[in-house]
Amino acid sequence: MISDIITFRWIDLIDIVLVSMLVYELYRLLKGSNVMRIFWTVVAIIIAWRIVDAFNMRLSGAILGAIVNVGLIALVVVFQPEIRRFLLKVGTKTQIGDSVWKRIRFWRNHMQASNRTNYDAYIQACMHMSSSKTGALIIFQRQNELTDIINTGQKIDAPVSAPLIEALFFKNSPLHDGAVIVKGETILAARCILPVTSRTDIDPNLGLRHRSAIGVSEQLDVISVIVSEETGAISFAVDGEIHHNVSPVELQNYLEKNG
Repeated sequence: MISDIITFRWIDLIDIVLVSMLVYELYRLLKGSNVMRIFWTVVAIIIAWRIVDAFNMRLSGAILGAIVNVGLIALVVVFQPEIRRFLLKVGTKTQIGDSVWKRIRFWRNHMQASNRTNYDAYIQACMHMSSSKTGALIIFQRQNELTDIINTGQKIDAPVSAPLIEALFFKNSPLHDGAVIVKGETILAARCILPVTSRTDIDPNLGLRHRSAIGVSEQLDVISVIVSEETGAISFAVDGEIHHNVSPVELQNYLEKNG
């Protein structure tokens, strides 16, 4: 044990930092979910296993080693949704990748200003639906392709307009349930089914529409815009975090900068 400390190398420090980052990201993904206790139990078992192994406690080490080896298969089953979310996040939302993508979009928008998305129709529709307390859920596609979600609804592929959006969410419309998926100035699909967040640390008063907005933003790189049917308040969710009661100007500024 002492000899290991004496021979501590700089590569060991990098190893510790990488493991700490991995554990922290797992903690962020699991925070507020029902599997948080399982996560801490797994961490405790692994730490105990390493301790008894360092002290050469053979019997305890063998028992804990068997639990860890057999438990890996069970963990894949238990943590399947969280593992999928983590891999999606690593693939599409890493800080480095996101930073590079934002720089590319910044220069692209400045060099091709004429191709910039006009969000006026979306904002106008949200304002009208807010005043009439018409519930709405609009998902703005960014880097991720949303083919699987689009296939759960009715494909539209039509140019965006405020009256069309309002008509889709009109309570007597056959397409008003579910989410509308949009990309740029095109409405891709309506009545789409979204994954619902499993977090327990969010406001219990939030309904299915808000929970779906949070859930899809946890798993995919999207901006979810919600109009509350009860209060008419406009909110949006990004990266699993919801921003409540924003003004139309605030929403438009965010979409123009991040959409």
